[in-house]
Amino acid sequence: MSPVLRLERLERAYVQGNRRIDVLKGATAAFFPGETVALLGPSGAGKSTLLHIAGLLERPDGGQVIINGVDCGELSDNEQTRVRRMEVGFVYQFHHLLPEFSALENVVLPQLILGASRVSAESRAKELLGALGLGERWDHRPAQLSGGEQQRVAISRAVANEPKVLLADEPTGNLDPHTAQLVFEQLLKLVRQSGVAAVVATHNLDLAARMDRTLRLIEGRLVEEEVVVERAQAV
Repeated sequence: MSPVLRLERLERAYVQGNRRIDVLKGATAAFFPGETVALLGPSGAGKSTLLHIAGLLERPDGGQVIINGVDCGELSDNEQTRVRRMEVGFVYQFHHLLPEFSALENVVLPQLILGASRVSAESRAKELLGALGLGERWDHRPAQLSGGEQQRVAISRAVANEPKVLLADEPTGNLDPHTAQLVFEQLLKLVRQSGVAAVVATHNLDLAARMDRTLRLIEGRLVEEEVVVERAQAV
């Protein structure tokens, strides 16, 4: 099986005043269809930077991002935007839903942008929202939904266009433990049913232990860390 996302020797540094901060120093990894990968590391280690680069929101200083066999570093900004819209879904700690639209409309809109008909977009949105337990809530606006419900709408929106890659940055970090468990369960189920490759940045070792693999960002490099999973399972 070929990876749908490959990160090859990614380099990224920032300059603050006279100080250079090397965030990524040769980060390399491959991600495969239908698997969930936990991305661990302390605050400031560069997890969000890595996800932004993987999702073509930011260009690296060096290295390659290869999505579905395409070296995205060779693409223009417009071409990268097209790949990002078609192949990548994003879920953030805060849902970023459009407040003036219903849950259904929030999931329909990204499909319309890519040219789907309203009928097919609404059908897809209702299917996703129903699968995440929101079949009776799709006509509610975000302010009428709980935090967990809002995040489930955000997950539905992220996979609405059937991306190959799902990048999630602390997707349950703003939820209470019980709600976080429920949302995470539904996220895992959706990933395995859809075949998307999911990379989930988290500080929660219990959630990391339930994913297929764990990578830790250490001094700018990605290290497979089976020990973290074993320790979390033992807690």
